[in-house]
Amino acid sequence: MKRTTIIFLQSLIIIFGIVILSFLIRVPLTEGRAVNLDLYHIYSDPFILFGYIASIPFFVALYKGFKILGYYGQNKIFSLIAVRELKIIKYCAILFSIFILSAGIFILLFHNKEDDPAGFISLCILTTFLSIIVASIASVFEKKLKRQYILK
Repeated sequence: MKRTTIIFLQSLIIIFGIVILSFLIRVPLTEGRAVNLDLYHIYSDPFILFGYIASIPFFVALYKGFKILGYYGQNKIFSLIAVRELKIIKYCAILFSIFILSAGIFILLFHNKEDDPAGFISLCILTTFLSIIVASIASVFEKKLKRQYILK
């Protein structure tokens, strides 16, 4: 891969991270039940705090993906460091899917009976499915890199 392609992919990771972070900061302010609350009560809501805690593995995985692209640019992709980074991405994706599944189950069980949780539940299913795909891809690449590293 050319150096410009690696820089482009790394910049896409940074832009994606900034967009998600701005979404995490902005959405609680515009949420339906938070319209009349002050900032302290908005950001001290347990479900909002759970969303921030659940986003930590996501951002760790983004950072590790950024680092893996850097290793690829330095021709260090077939090293134990890259294998370890992929293992961390796999565990972050699994942990993120567990967080999302638990949030979906919580909303499904304890939602207000006047509300329809179908949209939130469908987003939980989609996000869990995507994070399982990321974990599977990271696992496959981890095994391939480990095999290549042993053969070197």
